Amino acid sequence: MDYVFHKVKSIGVVDDHTLIAQFEDGICKTYDMLQLLPKLPVFNKLLSDKALFGKVHVEGSGFGIVWDDCFDLSCNELWENGRTVPTPFDGLLALSDATELWGLNESTLRKAISYGKLRIGSDVCNYGKQWVVTRKAMLREYGFPKAREVGNPWDSGLMAAEEAPEYGKPGN
Repeated sequence: MDYVFHKVKSIGVVDDHTLIAQFEDGICKTYDMLQLLPKLPVFNKLLSDKALFGKVHVEGSGFGIVWDDCFDLSCNELWENGRTVPTPFDGLLALSDATELWGLNESTLRKAISYGKLRIGSDVCNYGKQWVVTRKAMLREYGFPKAREVGNPWDSGLMAAEEAPEYGKPGN
């Protein structure tokens, strides 16, 4: 079985013991650091130093998060033990992220936009210099991301997000 990493795109602090991570596929999860204390009591020191806790950042390649030379967590720890949270941005991907996930060239998506295959306003939108595309449009036009095609247990969160009601609609 292939091992899949759920790369972290951004990380933030919610309160004095909770983080929120956005993953490369657009899914956001909160992670309560208190769950680590029974098995890794050394994290008490991190939680007691609010200035250090606030310095959390994504490790360069997205395979984890770090605070300093002593404290870090892997991306899959956050993924597996975090709680998926809905956001107003669920289902939106930067074109660059979509091309990486689907194994496409960015020019392929730009041509799809110019030819009307991906419709401006409903499938894609431009914010300044950044284009975003909906996950539903990518699934409709290109199928599942490349990782799913090779049989990886890639992302139960992706399917859960696709089946969930839209943000702001009844039931949310």
